[in-house]
Amino acid sequence: MKGTGSSNVVRHQGVVTKQDYCRRNGHRSMALWFTGLSGAGKSTLAYAVHERIFRRGWHTYVLDGDNLRHGLNSDLGFGEAERQENIRRAGEVARLFVEAGVVVLAAFISPFAADRERVRKLFAPGEFQEVYVKCDLAVCETRDPKQLYRRARAGEIPSFTGISSPYEAPTSPELVVDTSVLRVETAVDRILEHIDRLTHQDMGQGAMI
Repeated sequence: MKGTGSSNVVRHQGVVTKQDYCRRNGHRSMALWFTGLSGAGKSTLAYAVHERIFRRGWHTYVLDGDNLRHGLNSDLGFGEAERQENIRRAGEVARLFVEAGVVVLAAFISPFAADRERVRKLFAPGEFQEVYVKCDLAVCETRDPKQLYRRARAGEIPSFTGISSPYEAPTSPELVVDTSVLRVETAVDRILEHIDRLTHQDMGQGAMI
């Protein structure tokens, strides 16, 4: 799905910049992109991190893959082209949040490396942080609260990631959390440590990105 590419469509730039938002908010903006198999714990971690940094007074929001498919992406199915469009739209929304000075936590299976790389290119260096929520397929299947794996194994769900459709694991993510072995609280702590390192790097450089 492509845009019209009309020459009549021009970008508008307001007076208030991303840096202005970040200075007012007291923290940098970024997109933490949680990727992994269904059942790996992406949404669980995203919402847990969201709660912790919200309590700090940070401006933050969760973009959850299932939620977007109830609204913005409700017109999309699960074919390869539609999955690509699903991630493209999610990436564009995440970029808007980052431009507004927000820490956005995006939880999407996003199984294809090329799609994740296209999203990364929407952001300035350091703004896109790929968090690989690693989890063995067997462990994901034991969780399976929506019975999706069971249905996929029975052939009721075609092109299901990890069963009948591939998942291309990140080769160089900014952070890996293995939920096969880590408790939720420990994984959240590691993600927060990662966020804090990025923030401290900005302070050391005398800049608020």
